[in-house]
Amino acid sequence: MKRDGSTQVWPDLSSPLLASTAETLQIWTQIVGKVRLARTPWLNHSWHTTLHVSARGLATALIPHGAVGFDLEFNLAAGQLVIRVSDGGERRIELAPGSPADFHAAVMDGLAQLGVATTIVPKPNEMAEATPFPQDTRRREYDADVARDYWRALVQVDRVLNRFRSAFLGKCSPVHLFWGGFDIAVTRFSGRRAPLHPGGIPNLPDDITREAYSHEVSSAGFWPGGAGVEGPSFYAYAYPTPEGFASASVSPAQARFDPGLGEFLLPYDAVRTAPDPDAALLSFLQSTYEAASDLAGWDRAALECEEGLPRRPRRVD
Repeated sequence: MKRDGSTQVWPDLSSPLLASTAETLQIWTQIVGKVRLARTPWLNHSWHTTLHVSARGLATALIPHGAVGFDLEFNLAAGQLVIRVSDGGERRIELAPGSPADFHAAVMDGLAQLGVATTIVPKPNEMAEATPFPQDTRRREYDADVARDYWRALVQVDRVLNRFRSAFLGKCSPVHLFWGGFDIAVTRFSGRRAPLHPGGIPNLPDDITREAYSHEVSSAGFWPGGAGVEGPSFYAYAYPTPEGFASASVSPAQARFDPGLGEFLLPYDAVRTAPDPDAALLSFLQSTYEAASDLAGWDRAALECEEGLPRRPRRVD
């Protein structure tokens, strides 16, 4: 595989333990994400709740708590959840197979011991099974090596999504991980209002969904699979979906439209094994965005720009 300044190693995610490990991580990230949700003002499209890929795993941004702030980070390199407070306090919780009830109790206890006790809504979102965390005593599996490989993949995905993000002047989301669907995403906006979303996402209040999709979007990202899709995949969709989107020509050749999800999908392995993984992923991101924006009549000339380069500000004529 090529290794140069833009193409780095993309880990193999074919382990049969990925699905169970990702499900466990999704539950854990929901508990941590809900801590930030409970303590920060609402930001458009739920952007205040998300996690970000870090140099060790997945982390919240700083969370305010009176005179101090704190954050939580899944250190997937070391297999620990780290809680840090700005007054110097710190707690570490080992990441290992176990029940959501035990993990929830450990997080709540750790916060309380550090003086930043927080009460969360203890029910999963966007998951078919919605047993409240304190009552979910079923053991969940977790493989630390698989989790580390998944994080290493997210490091690469985060890098390429941020390259793609830099070529858009209009309103655009950060590259961030939504713990509800457990997907890392970047979303571009046309600037126009969208029709009221019908809602209906499992275990997610419709008013949250409708606020998230208040404006026209072209969104793309990556998740470990599920909803009938086996294995990790990249995805791309538009809301509202413009006529003809499902039959649009996109690349690379392995990309396909899934009518059940209403999204284009590209298997992770198609990117990982490509001669130039970055180019393959960027081609998918760009071609699906062009299909969505052209069919919906976006003002692309006003919204787009050249890809950003280090230390080079945008030229303004």
